Amino acid sequence: MTQPRFKIKRGDMVQVLVGRNKGQRGSVKKVLLDDHKVIVDGVNVVIRNVKPDYKHPEGAVKKEMAIDISNVSLIDPSNDKPARVGYKFDDAGKKIRYFKKSGTIL
Repeated sequence: MTQPRFKIKRGDMVQVLVGRNKGQRGSVKKVLLDDHKVIVDGVNVVIRNVKPDYKHPEGAVKKEMAIDISNVSLIDPSNDKPARVGYKFDDAGKKIRYFKKSGTIL
């Protein structure tokens, strides 16, 4: 079986399109390829109760949970809105990502 490929990479700015966190923006911390999910910085934060110890004396930890990759979209910096992404080859033959509507290269 081949490794899945997505147009969203670590470090990209994305916006959540649906769900409880709709409209929130953040940077992608991690892409979970096998689960088709992403972890976005500051989005989908939940509180998990853990046994108190020296690291967590209060017994509660805030952590970001994964969001399905189909529920986020890359933000086009030219118009500051979510946009679709495509691939094309530049003059040197290197594969690059670009925004389909504006043509801006990532």
